[in-house]
Amino acid sequence: MPPLIEVRNVRKSYGGRVALEDVSFSVDRGKTLVILGASGGGKSTLLKVLISAEKPDSGEVWLDGVEITRLPESALAPVRRKFGVLFQEGALLNSLTVGENVELPIRHHSALPPETIQIMVKMKLELVGLRDADLKLPSELSGGMRKRASLARALALDPILVFYDEPSSGLDPVATSVISQLITDLKTKTGLTNVVITHDIQSALEIADGIVLLHRGRIAAQGTVTDLLRNEDPLVRQFLTGSTVGPLEIRSSEHEYYNDLLNL
Repeated sequence: MPPLIEVRNVRKSYGGRVALEDVSFSVDRGKTLVILGASGGGKSTLLKVLISAEKPDSGEVWLDGVEITRLPESALAPVRRKFGVLFQEGALLNSLTVGENVELPIRHHSALPPETIQIMVKMKLELVGLRDADLKLPSELSGGMRKRASLARALALDPILVFYDEPSSGLDPVATSVISQLITDLKTKTGLTNVVITHDIQSALEIADGIVLLHRGRIAAQGTVTDLLRNEDPLVRQFLTGSTVGPLEIRSSEHEYYNDLLNL
């Protein structure tokens, strides 16, 4: 069976600054791929390309047998129905209850009767352990509960694939473990394919079937968790251990310090 996602030689730049360069990988159906990398390494840009929010300068992205980078906006709706997105900040509508947030995409994209929609909402909330929170507002939830509510909404249309943008961002260790376990459980119980964008090493090692490590827009390493742990590349070792000593520079400027001071 062909991979659900194939990324081939993708390049993306902004005003001469290269954000992605020659990025290629695939994601098998029913597996979890984790995309790791430091801040500014290209993870967010790659996610935008994968969900067709932005077009690459060159290269191809295939999703379920369809090359999506050349599709006009009018043809992307059926493709987007196949995936859900858990955004970093959750992106819940604060004026709606949790149940209404989950209900919204179902009402918008289907003609199902209200009774059926309510059953579907309860099923999605049950999947993430929030069935009793359907009448609560997002402001009444903890950070971890908001993430789970957002995940329920991402699952509303029964996607075959979910993209997660920093799912553990801002969460305590227990809430992070809950989200990691949910990602694994959904894959096991429903056959869902997951693509997780994160810099959380521990979570990545727990949930990943495959890992892609981005550095300055290029793939520095990819493979299984075992492959990554055995990789002796200094950059990979520094990223995994969090050491301040290594090829990953703390200084972000590409210009000489004295030249900057003298405005040269």
